[in-house]
Amino acid sequence: MTMELPARIGLVGCGIISNRYIEVARELPEVDIVACADMIPAAAQTQSEKYGLTALSLDDLYAAPDIDIVLNLTPPTAHFPVSKAALEAGQAVYSEKPLAATFSEGKALVELAADRNLRIGCAPDTFLGAGHQSARLYLDEGKIGAPVAVNAFMMSRGHEYWHANPAFFYKPGGGPMLDMGVYYLTAMVHLLGPVSRVTGSGRATWSKRTILSQPRKGEIIDVEVPTYVTGVLDFECGAIGTIITTFDTQASGLPRIELYGATGTLNLPDPNTFGGPLQVRTHEDDSWRDLPLRFGHAGNSRGIGPADMAVSTVEGEPHRASGELALHVLEIMEAIHVASETGQHVELTTSCERPLPLPEGVYSGVRPT
Repeated sequence: MTMELPARIGLVGCGIISNRYIEVARELPEVDIVACADMIPAAAQTQSEKYGLTALSLDDLYAAPDIDIVLNLTPPTAHFPVSKAALEAGQAVYSEKPLAATFSEGKALVELAADRNLRIGCAPDTFLGAGHQSARLYLDEGKIGAPVAVNAFMMSRGHEYWHANPAFFYKPGGGPMLDMGVYYLTAMVHLLGPVSRVTGSGRATWSKRTILSQPRKGEIIDVEVPTYVTGVLDFECGAIGTIITTFDTQASGLPRIELYGATGTLNLPDPNTFGGPLQVRTHEDDSWRDLPLRFGHAGNSRGIGPADMAVSTVEGEPHRASGELALHVLEIMEAIHVASETGQHVELTTSCERPLPLPEGVYSGVRPT
């Protein structure tokens, strides 16, 4: 596929997250969000008027000859049908996370994109931000020696405390692993490469939960997915990983991610953010030291993934937040649940290339000018 910069993007799904994507795109010279669509036409019309976009029907957006990338910002259960329709119409796709609600659906999307010679990318793109790109540089430079292990913790009391519509987080396609573990696992694969085998345990601590946030305060949610999930990961590079994701803890003092090397440890930023802090402690240190961030986009920069995909398309290079990476992470998450259900290790069927780091530097776009 050919493309010129700035790539013209049509977004599908005009919910709250679309605001940030549109705002970030206006700061990036590589992309331009020009059109929007939604299953609820009024939602598309609202964003159209707010940001000066062209409001289209879904079919018209997929068929638009001047759209280079369809940006899929729909809820997780709609990721598959929307991305599939766009690919079948001949459009490149970048999707919000996860790639699909199930591994089989995600695999079908990646295969369809390959068959049509189209690009497919997927959030999260937080690993392209200043914090985790800087961590990658320090790791590759040998700051902590050869990787030994990594631990990740997403400890939360659940979305019913704050989210306006928390019910879908407790339905198939939701849960703490698919909703939040995707950030942690993507960061871990970016740093250490693909995973070969997993095992895990999970439970739904409560079968029902009460919404405590407005406007649905007092409603009861039937819980249909595990809400405390622990996974053990065997990386192809030899490192071992542990991940805990939960909606069942009232408080925790655990770090977000710690990466252990032969000569030191990196304390990594929250992988749901783009900035720091980033700390190190080596065998020569008596305490933790802050490390300077060596890359731009430390603020909320959702949308640098599509920008990198656009630039990579023009340059004929692999994009970093790729469908292959997203599919591998999706298989890891599903396999942890399967391991819990079967009491076994699960050998993964996918792999992926370790995403290339971005070039070092602080600049406005995703490449130096």
